[in-house]
Amino acid sequence: MKAQSEPAWMSEDLIAFRDSVRRFVENELAPREEEFIEARRVDPSVWLRAGAAGLLCASIPEEYGGGGGDFGHEAIITSELARAGVNSFGNNVHSGIVAHYIARYGSEEQKLKWLPRMARGELIAAIAMSEPGAGSDLRAIKTRAIHDQDLYVLNGSKTFITNGINAGLVVVVAKTGEGRDSRSVSLIVTETEGLKGFERGRNLEKIGQKGQDTAELFFADARIPRANLLGVEEGQGMSQLMQQLPQERLIIGVISAVAAQRAVDLTVEYARGRLVFGKRLMDMQNTRFKLAECATKAALALNFVNDCIGRQRVGALDGTAAAMAKWWCSQIYGEVVDECLQLFGGYGYMAEYPIARMFTNARVTRIYGGSNEVMKELIARDLDS
Repeated sequence: MKAQSEPAWMSEDLIAFRDSVRRFVENELAPREEEFIEARRVDPSVWLRAGAAGLLCASIPEEYGGGGGDFGHEAIITSELARAGVNSFGNNVHSGIVAHYIARYGSEEQKLKWLPRMARGELIAAIAMSEPGAGSDLRAIKTRAIHDQDLYVLNGSKTFITNGINAGLVVVVAKTGEGRDSRSVSLIVTETEGLKGFERGRNLEKIGQKGQDTAELFFADARIPRANLLGVEEGQGMSQLMQQLPQERLIIGVISAVAAQRAVDLTVEYARGRLVFGKRLMDMQNTRFKLAECATKAALALNFVNDCIGRQRVGALDGTAAAMAKWWCSQIYGEVVDECLQLFGGYGYMAEYPIARMFTNARVTRIYGGSNEVMKELIARDLDS
């Protein structure tokens, strides 16, 4: 396909950064994706190399060990991973989400303690929101932190935690108050190494994104310093989550849009070389029309997320637009990859073909970061306000 023009937010410096990221992804990550899938996690040594290459905490200020960039840098890293079909490396959670909770709400001491190690890849981070009985409804969580002098005693369980096996630092969403109101929830940073009362469950087996470690985490009277609370006081957790979730949702939108375009590119390449009834699959009208539809959907998704990226870079992206980007682009991703897989015929059902993996990888994008049904409800509330 013809190369698309650069988005308005892309500068010469960002293009140079993209080139360096692309080299690292293509040379260091993409060739090892099979290895990661087999092991069901990325080896910690890869995180150290990614840190040395400047892929970790790229949008965190330099005084805390980061790259000093903005969301444009994170979007480039996210895009290059999706473009290369690398689904195992959990940097979006580590750098795009957890690092920003610490940078935004952490004390100076907390930022200096954790962010440089995260930027170097020495400390892999996760955020623990979901529980067996609480997914999108975070007010229903049961994990609780109670006071014991200068400590929190943490009890509860978390599930579906990305980077859960590798994580040495976990931002835990926990109840520090009574009831379901927003003031009952706090974010507590937990250092897992040597922590008594902390246990990792199994590395969950998923239908897609098999190389990304996703785990259950258990806390049984785990004792955490009260100094690890994020924010100046308890009860700020829901507010902090609501402020940061738009970036998480935009990241999912970026992944979805770029991956949809990758599905189109893979299918065009296949259709050009595949002979059916004596002629190229690409010469058949049904193929051409289906690919025209998919290419249009992917282009619209990319243009939408690029507009959102531009707004996020200057702090102007609202939660409604982020919800739109998340649900619509993930929906388009699923539709496009399904149509593309169909054009591969039986080969599309074979696990060794990238399109087959994309089909299973795509499904979760409509679930995590808040289900698409929740996204639509958020948008509808804004319309009715």
